[in-house]
Amino acid sequence: MHKNVIGIRREDKNQWEIRVPLIPEDVNDLIKNHGFRVIVQPSEDHRAFSDQSYIDVGAEISEDLSDADIIVGVKEIPEIKFIPEKTYMFFAHVIKGQAYNMSMLNALMQKNCSLIDYEKIESDDGKRLIFFGRFAGIAGMVETLSAYGKRMAHEGVDNPFERIEQPYHYNSLAECVGKIWELSHDILENGLPEEIKPFIIGVTGYGNVSKGAQEIVDLLPVTTISADDLRRGLEHLPPSRTGMYKVVFEEKDMFQPKDPAKPFDLEDYFKNPHQYKGIFAQTAPMLSVMANCIFWTDACPRLLTKSDVKNIYSVANPKLKVIGDISCDIEGSVEATVAITDLDTPCFVYDVDEDYAVPGYTGNGPAIMSIENLPCEIPAEASHEFSGVLKNLFPGMANADFSKPLDKSGLPNEIKRAVIVLKGSLTDTYKYIEKSLAENI
Repeated sequence: MHKNVIGIRREDKNQWEIRVPLIPEDVNDLIKNHGFRVIVQPSEDHRAFSDQSYIDVGAEISEDLSDADIIVGVKEIPEIKFIPEKTYMFFAHVIKGQAYNMSMLNALMQKNCSLIDYEKIESDDGKRLIFFGRFAGIAGMVETLSAYGKRMAHEGVDNPFERIEQPYHYNSLAECVGKIWELSHDILENGLPEEIKPFIIGVTGYGNVSKGAQEIVDLLPVTTISADDLRRGLEHLPPSRTGMYKVVFEEKDMFQPKDPAKPFDLEDYFKNPHQYKGIFAQTAPMLSVMANCIFWTDACPRLLTKSDVKNIYSVANPKLKVIGDISCDIEGSVEATVAITDLDTPCFVYDVDEDYAVPGYTGNGPAIMSIENLPCEIPAEASHEFSGVLKNLFPGMANADFSKPLDKSGLPNEIKRAVIVLKGSLTDTYKYIEKSLAENI
């Protein structure tokens, strides 16, 4: 049965989400070179690309997606919007058993739908093939530096970071990058205020999100140091013309075995994270800002507990002012991330005494940026890169039969691995989600 009709839904999670899974250029390729029919829900004022740009390449504009074999989106879909028997592709955020999305997952299953989650589309060696991670890192780092500028200004310190806007204020990624370059030249020429030197940016992890964050950091006149350099103390840092430093933390810098006689072993950490403990709190107080970019699950030790953050703020004028929690796991690797933020209010201050979030930049605790949909701040560029990978997956799915068992469906292996639900039932790999469903429905 040839699956040749693709539906592109209108994003409706929030006012900021204007990314698309497939850009007009790639829709054109699917129609002209692969024989697909593409139906696009109208969204003239809420999409990075106009309805007309889709019409121009041969797509149909229709509110009704019932003819579509596969319906694609970016973010989660409201329960009432699922069409029975359809196959959906989107970021479902259910593979960790996320309680807040179990009702949505249940609704999809009740309507006998199938779900392919972008997050689990992986190569044979386990590498993710389709993601917005780089753009989350880019936008998250700009947001974090912008937040630092505002935080220090509120503390009465004039600083060049005040001039950084949130990414969505710029017309393009190129314009945003240009402003960071201007900031870099200004720092080289005029230096940083003595009150904030040494200015140390800590980035946790080294995956796609971290690489995106580092793209922004590396535009600045930073000297790269290691976590070991930091452990020797601020007075022993290597020379820097500007007093700006960057440090990237790998697993060995953030965790160690609970058994002090056991050396750190990366493979063992991945297999047995419960046998390790966090040591990031030893160096975190020396950072000016932290960009958290790691993948985290409940099995892993935390980077910073609430107690760690409270200890950091037990001294007068602590150095760590802003945490950019780009990973954005609520009470996760950074336990003080107690709330999600949005573009209207990008930061809250975690009050270390009262254990709650205070919107804004000032208060008795670090300002925490925890925007969950950061790539939507760079919608056109993020969509372009994402779509370029996604379009190549559809020809391999055209002859798939979703009525058959997964191993006989004819789906490519990278897609099989990402099928969370097949015709209303969790696939074998994801049966573990049943526990969360039972607890939250």
